[in-house]
Amino acid sequence: MSDIKTLDSAAGLSAPSPSLKDWISLTKPEITFLVTISALAGFVLASPDAVEGWTLLWALVGIPMASAGGCALNHFLERDLDGDMKRTANRPLPSGRISPKAAMWFGIVLVGAGVGILCPLTNPLTGVLAAGTVLLYLFVYTPLKRLTPLNTLVGTIPGALPALGGWTAASGGFGMGGWLLFGVLLCWQMPHFFSLAWMYRKDYARAGYAMTTVTDREGTSTAIQMLAWTAAMILFSVAPVWLGLLGMWYGAAALLLGAWFMARVVRFYRTRTSEDARRVLKVSVYYIPLLLAIIVLDRFLSS
Repeated sequence: MSDIKTLDSAAGLSAPSPSLKDWISLTKPEITFLVTISALAGFVLASPDAVEGWTLLWALVGIPMASAGGCALNHFLERDLDGDMKRTANRPLPSGRISPKAAMWFGIVLVGAGVGILCPLTNPLTGVLAAGTVLLYLFVYTPLKRLTPLNTLVGTIPGALPALGGWTAASGGFGMGGWLLFGVLLCWQMPHFFSLAWMYRKDYARAGYAMTTVTDREGTSTAIQMLAWTAAMILFSVAPVWLGLLGMWYGAAALLLGAWFMARVVRFYRTRTSEDARRVLKVSVYYIPLLLAIIVLDRFLSS
């Protein structure tokens, strides 16, 4: 890739200018959206009486901003590996549309601004959680992708922490409701990531990623783990009803959503096809926004 860039320069060619879409893509908008609604659900769940509007606003600015910066820095760290995978080769850094230095500073500024907002305007604990999430994502999960299949499990932790950050922003401390929401998001990520990794297992193998789906050629371990994590996700999702944090209608909706998710996972377990893995991925994309929306709706209807 570097040789191609050198030849282009020698021929008088320049890299294409980045568009606004390229800069937005550095923040991984799908992840940032999930972080935002997770923090919102955690905040609302921790607010039994009334939602403090200004604190919520700063939480929904600072937490996603820090996450977006972490995503941009992940693009920076994995730019060479992204260039080796068909799925990611056209991202702004491997394609040359954005320079590594620009992406690095873009990410640093976003993380610094996010944490700088959270510490004084919500509470220091939430700021520390946001900073810790970024550090865990960049310096533990990211390098583990090349070392051990356990990277997927480790990666679920920074993916689930924003929900706990929403809880701490509202309450100033940890609580069972926040940990349950953290558990839902942690468990959800396993079948979500496994379905994606099964679809692109050849791409991951080409780039040298140590993924379960690369070594599990028959898909047996992958499918069994997806079943187990989906079952755990459903249990975590209904647990707030047992604790009196959410109502029975939420519990019924959570069970229906969980059954829908599980049905897709069971089908993948039976077939192990990329098409059924894609169906699991699609359901997982809808599941979390719907569940979190039901949590928010339940809290506002019961207040």
